[in-house]
Amino acid sequence: MTADAQHWLDAVRIDAAVSALRPDYRALVVVAEGLRPGPSDETGERHLAAAEKRARDLLGGLPPEDHPHLAAWHEAFRAFGAKPRRTRPSAEALLRRLDDGLPRVDRLTDVYNAVSVAHLVPLGGEDLDHYRGPARLVRADGSEPFEVVAGGEPAVEHPRAGEVVWRDDAGVTCRRWNWRQCARTRLTHETTRAFFVLDALGAMTDDALHAAGEALVEALADGSPGAAFASRVVTG
Repeated sequence: MTADAQHWLDAVRIDAAVSALRPDYRALVVVAEGLRPGPSDETGERHLAAAEKRARDLLGGLPPEDHPHLAAWHEAFRAFGAKPRRTRPSAEALLRRLDDGLPRVDRLTDVYNAVSVAHLVPLGGEDLDHYRGPARLVRADGSEPFEVVAGGEPAVEHPRAGEVVWRDDAGVTCRRWNWRQCARTRLTHETTRAFFVLDALGAMTDDALHAAGEALVEALADGSPGAAFASRVVTG
């Protein structure tokens, strides 16, 4: 792991206003270098297929929103004014697609989606080389730019005041905690340095959170032999 990546990891923080909203929130942040990007392949397919089966077993026929950890995320979304049945936590949005099969996106996204589903934890990945300054989880003031693609063209939106967002020096990188990532920092077929955020509330134990993080590192290393990883748990 390069000193630059370690320094960036050490600077990730959670604003006090977010901690006041959910004191039980923790983020396990994983930085990876030397990743092998590209289109979906057999490695991702293998991890996704196993994750789909594990998720069905864990849910036991229950709707995803009835699982204690995802139910807690509904409460967290409502606490800052979001409607979780309209803009769902990322893990739940994936789990609701189990019957039709999870999406196949690209090598790196397929792997982290598999871990998210297998461990029932919201998990996102961003291109570290496109980040500007440290990552921080804050409550937006509403003026921050959020870069998207609309109708095939670049566009800029803004979060609602009070919304929980991840951001860097250039703007919002993920809206509504873990609902939607921006176009600027998304993973691509050129991404070789990335960071991943696993979002946990009190219904998920520390042991379960660390197990999910270990599964992510193992799955990424499976498709990217020689990659380097570092991680830390961030609290308020």
